[in-house]
Amino acid sequence: MTLETKVQLIPHIQKPHVAALKKLGIETVQDLLLYFPFRYLDFSKTSEIKHIRPGQALTITATVKNITSRHSFKSHLSLAEAVVSDPTGSLRVVWFNQPYLAKSLKAGDELFLSGTPEYFGKGLQLTNPLYEKVSDFPLHTARLVPVYHMTEGLYPKTLRSLVKSVLPLAGLLTDSLPEDLRRRQQLLSLTDTAAASHFPEKLEDVDHAKKRLAFEEIFTNQILAQKHKRELATKQSHQIIFNQTLVKSFVDSLPFQLTPGQRQATWDILQDIEKPIPMNRLVEGDVGSGKTLVAFIAAVEAAHEHFQIAFLAPTEILAKQHYQTAQKFISEESLKGAKLVLLTSKECKLDGERITKPKLQKLITEGMPGIYFGTHALIADKVQFTKLCLVIIDEQHRLGVEQRASLVKTDGRVPHLLSLTATPIPRTLQLAYYGELSISQIKSKPEGRKSIITHLIEPTARGQAYTFIKEQVKQGRQVFVITPLIEESETLQVKSAKAEYEQLQKIFTGLTVGLLHGKMASPDKDKAMADFLSGKIHVLVSTSVVEVGVDVPNASVMLIEGAERFGLAQLHQFRGRVGRADHQSYCFLFISESLGVNNEEQFLQTKTRLEDFTKTGDGFALAELDLKHRGFGDLYGSKQSGWNFKYFSSAYVSLIPLARKEAIMLLDLDPELLKHPLLKDSIEGKIIHFE
Repeated sequence: MTLETKVQLIPHIQKPHVAALKKLGIETVQDLLLYFPFRYLDFSKTSEIKHIRPGQALTITATVKNITSRHSFKSHLSLAEAVVSDPTGSLRVVWFNQPYLAKSLKAGDELFLSGTPEYFGKGLQLTNPLYEKVSDFPLHTARLVPVYHMTEGLYPKTLRSLVKSVLPLAGLLTDSLPEDLRRRQQLLSLTDTAAASHFPEKLEDVDHAKKRLAFEEIFTNQILAQKHKRELATKQSHQIIFNQTLVKSFVDSLPFQLTPGQRQATWDILQDIEKPIPMNRLVEGDVGSGKTLVAFIAAVEAAHEHFQIAFLAPTEILAKQHYQTAQKFISEESLKGAKLVLLTSKECKLDGERITKPKLQKLITEGMPGIYFGTHALIADKVQFTKLCLVIIDEQHRLGVEQRASLVKTDGRVPHLLSLTATPIPRTLQLAYYGELSISQIKSKPEGRKSIITHLIEPTARGQAYTFIKEQVKQGRQVFVITPLIEESETLQVKSAKAEYEQLQKIFTGLTVGLLHGKMASPDKDKAMADFLSGKIHVLVSTSVVEVGVDVPNASVMLIEGAERFGLAQLHQFRGRVGRADHQSYCFLFISESLGVNNEEQFLQTKTRLEDFTKTGDGFALAELDLKHRGFGDLYGSKQSGWNFKYFSSAYVSLIPLARKEAIMLLDLDPELLKHPLLKDSIEGKIIHFE
């Protein structure tokens, strides 16, 4: 066999296993070797029967004294029941739904049995233990046992046996990480990583393998990011020379002063767009910090020079919201003949007046200067920008390399890119996610914004919270109610939007209660949000679809059900939907009542985490706190980052600067990766998303 050998040619493999492996993306021996476990069962501790204790994972070596199968009328399950012994004593063993074991195992068989003993009746019992006949090289017991993601038609024992059968071929694996890099960073070779991952002798082996895999992911990410950064530096973009008079006049016309953070971010951007190479900057600001206004300043300067600016928003409602805000703050004088335009799939406006889409598309092609607000409709095939110099992307929008290239129309110049995000990312992770971006942070909020009063509400105080909400609505305010689920679940005892909507209609009699969730048709979602914006809906019950960007200045209460199911960063996004005007705003958190029923420790940990949230209004501090409480995986997946990390986690953040340094050093010596073809192949087809 070779690494390219198809799995169906592995001796003794069965056809159903081949089909199941294909579902997992495993078609060759190499695929099988590189299909790594995601966790391990530690059954390396061995014990004699007389010394075993309840609740302790272990392995015993014992002989089957007798084994039978029977049907339990109480539990309606078939089971195999055995008594096993060693020189120190005997133990009862039960396997549920595996009656066939009474035929495959027989008295006198010597077995390894791995599991966690528990009391059953008056004595200890092993329930559903892993087992195999005693040998010098156990696969499924008496060791650190690898656990893989499975699919129907494949069993863990089968997969472990298949991996073991091809493991000798791991020596043929070719390594994309250069040998000198591995030596400097003390990383395992890919061959040793495969052996240490699949069948580690000790936990240290697992740690070394995981470190290698995590480093490779972040290093590959950095290679791609740095290559793109260097490639952009070779492109040409329109230069927008800093117009001090215009910028000062625009800033002076605002009804408020810019915060220090806004001023610094603005200066960063204006310096970038003066250069002949494309800007690639992310403005990262807490909710309500004024990122949009900073973007407006850059857009005004570009429009004043008769260029086109595309301002992409994730929803039509938000695009329209930005358009209306621009009409409020951007004067005709500062635009110098350029236009304010709205272009979505449903609506087209030019300086506040309706215009047909074909006519607007013609004006865009003719190079009409202006700030164009819209959704992805702005980068549709029929929209041909000819003087586009700046693209601004608001939250939750991603622009891949190909999409960015599609915006480069007739003049061949690459537009400057400005991305806005209200999801603060811990400093330790920024290089991992945004290696190719320059970053500006806005931490301060506009003067006059009141802190949002946040409370964790006890179940007994729910009625008081509802009374308070009714009073707020009487005063002319509006309310968000967030639930974790759309519909009720038998397995998850948490609130659902549909059930809560029906319940609150009974509680808030005389008030208009609305519903918004992701499964609704787009027109229905838009109508619900529009009715809430206009004040027709007093209480809006929603899922996380309102997490980002929605600006309803009249909303003063954010009530979050099942708060334990959200990360602190996400809770902070919800909280940021209120407190956007002069009136005092509030955020109420409710924990699902079922949470503490079976696990008091989990309940107390959750309560502590949420109490920390009530005391902290800084999104950047909360992001760090969330990383500490929840770990890496729950926080930042591919949705936020545009990069799907599989092995890299918060445990390996110290590798980021090392991987970045190695990537820069390698590209300095081999910019086209001609001397590193395996590394070049590993990034082939992968793209960076601009957040």
